Amino acid sequence: MRSFVCLLALAALAVAHFPRNLNYGSPSLRHPALGVSLHTVRKRNDPGQQYMANQLNFTHGVASGDPYPDSVILWTRVAPMADNDRSNVTVQGPVPLYGHETTQYVNVSRAPICVDFKVGTDQTLAQVADSGRAYTSSDIDYTVKVEAKKLKSFTTYYYQFNVCDSSNKSPMGRTKTAPGIKERLTRAVRLAVFSCNNYPFGFFNAFGNPARKDSVDYVIHLGDYIYEYANGVYGWGNSLGRISLPDREIYTLYDYRKRLATYRTDLDLLLSHQQTAWIPVWDDHEVADNSWRGGSSELNNTEESFIKSGGVSVDQRKMNAVRAYFEWMPIRQVEMDDNLRIWRSFSLGTLLDLVMLDTRNYDRGITDLYWNTDYINSISNDASRTLMGGRQENWFYDQLSSSKERGAAWRIIGNQVIFSRMNLSIAFSEENPLNYDAWDGYQANKNRTLKHLYDNEIDNTIFLAGDSHASWVSDLVWLGEKTYDPVTGEGSIGVEFAGTAVSSPSPFGQNITLNRANNASTWIVNANTELQWQDLYYRGYFELSIDYDAVKADFFGIPDVRTRSGREIKLATFEVLTGENKLRRNPTVGGGEAESGFLKAGRIVETNMSMDTSLAASGRSY
Repeated sequence: MRSFVCLLALAALAVAHFPRNLNYGSPSLRHPALGVSLHTVRKRNDPGQQYMANQLNFTHGVASGDPYPDSVILWTRVAPMADNDRSNVTVQGPVPLYGHETTQYVNVSRAPICVDFKVGTDQTLAQVADSGRAYTSSDIDYTVKVEAKKLKSFTTYYYQFNVCDSSNKSPMGRTKTAPGIKERLTRAVRLAVFSCNNYPFGFFNAFGNPARKDSVDYVIHLGDYIYEYANGVYGWGNSLGRISLPDREIYTLYDYRKRLATYRTDLDLLLSHQQTAWIPVWDDHEVADNSWRGGSSELNNTEESFIKSGGVSVDQRKMNAVRAYFEWMPIRQVEMDDNLRIWRSFSLGTLLDLVMLDTRNYDRGITDLYWNTDYINSISNDASRTLMGGRQENWFYDQLSSSKERGAAWRIIGNQVIFSRMNLSIAFSEENPLNYDAWDGYQANKNRTLKHLYDNEIDNTIFLAGDSHASWVSDLVWLGEKTYDPVTGEGSIGVEFAGTAVSSPSPFGQNITLNRANNASTWIVNANTELQWQDLYYRGYFELSIDYDAVKADFFGIPDVRTRSGREIKLATFEVLTGENKLRRNPTVGGGEAESGFLKAGRIVETNMSMDTSLAASGRSY
């Protein structure tokens, strides 16, 4: 009788802790009939089938993200093997589209893994701010995602997971909560902005540098966290020992899980996740190249495409990709009944509102698929053109207006693709001179956005972009509608900072020389009125320092991504003063000097002076 009572107690305890793992909780704990079946969970917790602690490993470190003033998401993976779960049962049959449900559809697993977590204000974890227990299993690829609560705003915390009732511990992680929405900050908020990390093209050195310098509060990732290609299609990883797994183009749930797991073996990416809270969004390659609501460049809902891809439909592939992304990334599912939604916002004190858009997968109209460029050009001005769909677009405008009304000093917009008009006929053609896969292919959406900013006199707006594998700095201008002076910046309504790739190659080719890249940058800057600086050569990232009076942007280039190194070169620095809605001229943009590329009304001074961030803590960095 005593053993029977103990088993009942253990089963009840497991039921209480399963929902703590957010990867089980979708679509919503408010709708239990659509989410976790407590009956199934109860059956799973069979103490006689548990793994021993020494059979388990924390395979991919720890991560944190989506900070709120009183909580943050914590992530790890603990598994009896390094490989990923191969079952597709949660994304086949009569499951909800883009659903994250598991327990209704899977065979009962009698070996769930129990994990405890603890959060404290120092690395000893002696002063516990929050703690808890959660379970994981193969159904969610052995991932653990929990929300640490009861935390203080804008505070650094340390956290660690361990297999229940054992000394088997994860690495120690560090994270930070957001400032309170009404909190006036006494120092700048610092962000590192990344995009486009391609595993076979090189090492993710850029991710590790801010962590080694301890220079930022949060990491913003604007997408292309993974690439979907087979080795050799876009990047040849053999010489670097960086072949993306599985070694084929990815379509299934297992494929996407395995690709994410492969990328998360990069040591600098692991370090960044371990040391800093992330706020990421996806771009196209988390699903497929040039994705839109009805397809991608190489997959669309036609019979020919279906046969060529091995019988995978557009929506099925997107379901697989989205599910794996939510399992592996330390993010919140902000609307539990809309599982394709990743667009969300964060209020960081009275200083700034960060709006993270999805201009790719949510409801984007047809894009440039390489074979239809003439057609996309011809419809780019149609009133129906939208990058994000009506629901997200209206939400976006509401976010801009409410941010102004609440008195936030700055509005930072994280989006995937370049907003500013870019004449790139040097790379494309005179007939189709623009990048129609970016905002230039959706003029009506761009014009509605600019009209909302100008008509409502919304100041201090800064767009962030990735995607292009190059660096671009522009005044934000409604060309053809508003008068603009590129010398003074008068007429601008904001600024755009667009960053290069972590490791994906230059859009002008992997082997382009510095001289050829700078010549091309010269042509591009001179061909675009609002563009002030452009660089095609360097891989890297940029950091933002945001204070009430000004925003400063420092762009960094990585000298080499084919070897792992902590070295970086500061390429350029820009400022935006509050209320000016343009790049600061002192006396010209960027102080009149940059390391590489082309700077309007300035000069390029190649110093080749690099900083070794691995020595930053010692003070001997150059």
